[in-house]
Amino acid sequence: MKNRVQSSRLSKPWGFFILGSCVRHVICGVVAWWVIFQCGFPGVMVLAFDGEMMKRRQQGILTGMPFMANVAPRTFVDDLGRKLYLANPPKRIVSLAPSVTEILFAIGLNEEIVGVTEFCDFPPEALAKPKVGYATPNLETILGLQPQLVLAPRSFLRADLITKLEQLKIPIFILEAHTVEDILAHIQLLGRMVGHSEEANAQAALMRKQLASLSSRLVDLPRPTLLYILNSSPLITVGPGSFIHRLIELAGGRNAAEHAVAPYPRLTMEEVLRQNPDILLFPVGRQEGISQVEQDSWKRWTTLAAVQHGKLFQVDSDLLNRPGPRILEGLKYLVKILHPEVSQDNLPN
Repeated sequence: MKNRVQSSRLSKPWGFFILGSCVRHVICGVVAWWVIFQCGFPGVMVLAFDGEMMKRRQQGILTGMPFMANVAPRTFVDDLGRKLYLANPPKRIVSLAPSVTEILFAIGLNEEIVGVTEFCDFPPEALAKPKVGYATPNLETILGLQPQLVLAPRSFLRADLITKLEQLKIPIFILEAHTVEDILAHIQLLGRMVGHSEEANAQAALMRKQLASLSSRLVDLPRPTLLYILNSSPLITVGPGSFIHRLIELAGGRNAAEHAVAPYPRLTMEEVLRQNPDILLFPVGRQEGISQVEQDSWKRWTTLAAVQHGKLFQVDSDLLNRPGPRILEGLKYLVKILHPEVSQDNLPN
């Protein structure tokens, strides 16, 4: 069943994050599983959490500086500030986000990935992996896969699920990307966690080189205003504090919601008309996106510059909404529609 953005529903998968409130889910059989697993899975790693929030170094997007300091070599800090100690790289991993699944495959994992969400569809190998749900992951299914590590986004994960997994001595590590640099840092962090640092560092380094090369070609160019429409009714877009906002800036554009106070703000049409974007961009895809009917409805706003000049574009939602390796493809597409005069030939590879 496809899950596209509709005006009547806001709880939709956005690759890594979900818009709206999460559906409460009662999981049965927990007591029985507790009896079986209270001693932990064979070979599971030592787990140690710390509630003290991690202090990150300020860093530029192209620096490649390590984003954790004063942490032991096999101790890792997630985006909730919780410390996790792994005695050895995990051999059985469950991913609860399509973006995380893409990162794991990109840095060379396959057999180690034993469970993914229903929306993990890239690369094609992910389709063959056992499914554990999405917004309401099935605890019994997860336990049956005997994971040594669960990787999850912060945006929709329920506190009760985290608590139950901790009680069952199953390490769970939370990731939440606010910037493009966060995504690159996550790639390198996961590489260290799973014993694939060389592949992860190479992936992040290539992405940084391509970012630098593209950025150098956009210096001193005008910055057209772009509105990225995540949802039409109510109108939801991206704002400061979201990695997509940063991608728009890196592509040489100005976000129409640059003054918003939330990462994914609601806008009124009055505000849209006041900003008068040069470009309207709609996500489309197999699992999420804006329908063609909703896209066409924007043409009635004939005073908008984007409508007057016919600059209504579509983008594969997976390329922009998933904070993983393919954001470079999303960035390249943004550059193409914002600055079609800029050549993208001879990028580092």
